[in-house]
Amino acid sequence: MTNSIKPRKITFLIHILIWIFIAIVIFVVSPLSWKVDLPIEYWFKQGLTLLFLILGFYLNMYVLVPKLLFKDKIWAFIGLGILLTLLFLFLIIQFENLVNLPELMHNAFRPDKPYLPKPRNFSYDLFTILLLLFGLGISTSIVVVEKWQIDAGIRRQMEQEKVSSELSYLKAQINPHFFFNTLNNIYSLTNIDVERAQKAILKLSRMMRYVLYETDKDTTYLSKELDFIRDYIELMRLRLSDKVNLNLDIQEKTDDIPIAPMLLLPFIENCFKHGVSAKAESKIEIFVSQKGKVLELKTVNLIFPANPKSKESMGSGIGLTNTKRRLDLIYGNKCKLIIDEDNPENEYRIQLKIDLG
Repeated sequence: MTNSIKPRKITFLIHILIWIFIAIVIFVVSPLSWKVDLPIEYWFKQGLTLLFLILGFYLNMYVLVPKLLFKDKIWAFIGLGILLTLLFLFLIIQFENLVNLPELMHNAFRPDKPYLPKPRNFSYDLFTILLLLFGLGISTSIVVVEKWQIDAGIRRQMEQEKVSSELSYLKAQINPHFFFNTLNNIYSLTNIDVERAQKAILKLSRMMRYVLYETDKDTTYLSKELDFIRDYIELMRLRLSDKVNLNLDIQEKTDDIPIAPMLLLPFIENCFKHGVSAKAESKIEIFVSQKGKVLELKTVNLIFPANPKSKESMGSGIGLTNTKRRLDLIYGNKCKLIIDEDNPENEYRIQLKIDLG
């Protein structure tokens, strides 16, 4: 409440100072340069001009611009602005005629010469029109700029909320996707080796702690993310046959740089999901390194057609698709992802570089 009142007080003070400055120009600067004793009616006329200037300024600010200009009634806005200016000019002229100001001004400047009525000098009226239009223009500019700033702030807030909601949604999709495949792996092990299945459950419980306590945050440490990846690979290794050549090079010591959690998993998971065959020789290569603030991930695996009836083929592509979206939302131009799936070696190659700085 206090924070919202303080800017209003500052704005009010600025308006008061500006009008004091304009009043000084109207009542002091110009008349003093003439060096004559002006009639009191002239000062009333100057005060009336200042009053119309203020009235037009705020009438335009709070009525014409919001009700007409911001509702695309541009011609009505321009027309009413001109009519308002001409109305103020008409009232000023009527006041001058009422107090006989032209004769009084003549007597002030030429007291030794008799007053002879002359046609009205419209150059003075043109100055008054320009002054009133200037006030309307300034008030229009102020309101338009304020609205632009408010709209820009709302757009930024909506964009941040959109990004936050999208990231939450994408992480929520990735996590069930990961557990779905991992539980399938453990289920397969229970029919082959109970002891290995028990080790797999211990690995999974450790990984679940990571998912429960780290993925609720926007970032985690790179070292924790890589520990999670190592646990996942060890879990996958339990069910690999001798026909799979697994080549790993994951940097052991890394700086504790913040990184979005569960960001590397879908790329690693993809290798085991699509790069392993029960019959043919296969290979998986995973390289992770960190140099300065730049993290680099490379994966290579052979491409084997998935069995559409297998449980692991369900939800295929969800992890990678969502991860690409997360990369775009979080890191934007600070990351570079290259996917090569069309080559003579029939390999699926991924190269990811992220500037974590």
